[in-house]
Amino acid sequence: MSLVVTDTLEDERVEFTADGDVTLYVCGLTVSDDPHLGHARLWFHADVLHRWLEHEGYDVRHVENVTDVNEKITARVGERDEWTAERDVAETFTASVFDSMRGLNLKRAEVYPRVTEHVPEIVDLTETLIEKGYAYESNGSVYFDVTRFDDYGKLSNQDLDALEAQGEPDERSEKRNPADFALWKADGVSESAAREHAKHDHGAETPSGETWDSPWSEGRPGWHVECSAMSTTHLGDTLDIHMGGRDLVFPHHENEIAQSEAATDEAFARHWLHVGLLEMDGEKMSSSIGNFWTVPDALDELGVNVIRTFYAGAAYRSEQALTEETMAEAEERWERLSRTYDRAVEALDSTDARAKAADAALREAVATAREEFAAAMNDDLNLREATAALLDLTDAVNRHVDANSDSAYDYRGLREAVEAFEALGGDVLGLQFESPSEGDVDLAGELVELVLDVREAEREAGNYERADELRDALREVGVEIEDGPDGATYRFE
Repeated sequence: MSLVVTDTLEDERVEFTADGDVTLYVCGLTVSDDPHLGHARLWFHADVLHRWLEHEGYDVRHVENVTDVNEKITARVGERDEWTAERDVAETFTASVFDSMRGLNLKRAEVYPRVTEHVPEIVDLTETLIEKGYAYESNGSVYFDVTRFDDYGKLSNQDLDALEAQGEPDERSEKRNPADFALWKADGVSESAAREHAKHDHGAETPSGETWDSPWSEGRPGWHVECSAMSTTHLGDTLDIHMGGRDLVFPHHENEIAQSEAATDEAFARHWLHVGLLEMDGEKMSSSIGNFWTVPDALDELGVNVIRTFYAGAAYRSEQALTEETMAEAEERWERLSRTYDRAVEALDSTDARAKAADAALREAVATAREEFAAAMNDDLNLREATAALLDLTDAVNRHVDANSDSAYDYRGLREAVEAFEALGGDVLGLQFESPSEGDVDLAGELVELVLDVREAEREAGNYERADELRDALREVGVEIEDGPDGATYRFE
């Protein structure tokens, strides 16, 4: 069965096809704050799509942009002493984004292009659109004329005559049509925009952000043109998949199509996949609303596996609610997978696992799990059903271990089960299974560090005899302690 996806442009389920490498562009974040779980939902589904395509034999060229030029970023200049310019703020939150991505076990993109790196490409694209009659200059700014692009509105299914004005109020007098959108804006961020998004008092000097030279003015690129320039620079004129949040369908992605196809005379993307919003307290999770949970905080409290299992509980194209009940369900599903994986590894590595022991039911369950997992993934990335296939396998593994605890385990059947958990749950769903032996080492290290903390407290209190006793006790169980100028270190003998 081939992969079928829900394509926003076609407004229906379509079969995904690609020749050779798959080019995947994901609309990344505007780095004006720490990322939250709403942002991470898009990351997760793009990551699983990437992983599944690779599982199916495709080479994936995945690019995700960083928007480091924006009035929301400029508005935070001066909020901290070290934030003296727009780039300072952007660098802080770009680092936060990358840390969160690594914490969530996301596969790395091929590149993470930033707007500030691609201003020449943005200017070139804008010049092309002016030369071809799709854009015009006005008072140093440049606007795309939506009436010149016949297919405008095809992604969002909107009638051009019914569209409201795009952009800030001060642009309206400069534009030919209310729905025209900016490709280049003269000057920096307006004082009103900076103050609107500010989280602190700027005082007398309101930051205006970075500006660049252009044929029309010293100014800044428009938001929509940035993604067109970055995606075509790194992936070519036509993308296989363009992915983003559902809230970007209009105007952002609609405008990307118009300016890209007007410039290249080629289809911009073969498939458009949009991820539904994450809701909390009945509303879209949003930094501006304040109903958000940052990725670092969620990782500290829940861990990567519970978060990824939670996201796998709903279709990418639908909305998802973050509640105590949905998170508790995710935790239970992950614990069930993890416990069974540990049992399977322990039985597999025991002396009771035998070459001639055979459990036809276990081996059939592994084959069935793989088939059902693949069918679910190819059915528009149905992650809930894919996870259910793995959970069904846990039942078969547990039945086998329980029934054979006093006899012989099926080595081959257990090995196939462990490999299925690692290949499907690990490589595709991105869950991080840990063998019991690895877990024991981690726990042992934590316990040693706890004893060392107690030993240090005894030394600081002058109880040197007690501190020596603790050192000797650790040595007896195979932990060698070495005191140095920066504190105690240890190693397992």
